[in-house]
Amino acid sequence: MGKRIVFILILMVSFVSCKKKTSNIVIAEMYYNVLNNSDYSKVPLLFPDSITTKEGDYKKVFSQSDYIEFLKWDSVFKPKYKFLEINEKVDAVFVKVSQKDKRIIFLNEEPIITNQVFRFKEGKISSIEIIDYIVFNDTAFIRNRTKLLNWVKENHPELNGFLYNQTENGGLKFLKAIELYQEAN
Repeated sequence: MGKRIVFILILMVSFVSCKKKTSNIVIAEMYYNVLNNSDYSKVPLLFPDSITTKEGDYKKVFSQSDYIEFLKWDSVFKPKYKFLEINEKVDAVFVKVSQKDKRIIFLNEEPIITNQVFRFKEGKISSIEIIDYIVFNDTAFIRNRTKLLNWVKENHPELNGFLYNQTENGGLKFLKAIELYQEAN
């Protein structure tokens, strides 16, 4: 009888552990589905009141509404995120992900691939950190960005300032600048 209770307890602990692991991975997958489908209604399900993003020394804390605005900027470029690897270790989900969109293909000339880590608090994503870039063509990125900025400054100064305006309107100006540049060149 005692062995049976111990066995049942081990099964219950294993089940709860697997359920937690699956739910964190599912939440990370939901996040990329939100990005791919521009479905901002799910943001409150994924994040607590705020979300922290980190890349190297750069760290930013967004409120939910600010993050939704950032996602609207991202959606202008029609992003496609694709999992290359995903696994969980101690309350964090590690993801290798490919990202391509109209902005990235113009600037980087190929999809960007990063390793990211998602951290969780109370069943929601508390932070997302880019821990390294696997594929990022900084030479092409800087060259193409400089050509675009110089061309816009000379030919369409009304679009100036789009680079750092990470709102939907800023994204639309960025996309318009790319389209006009491509038409002219």
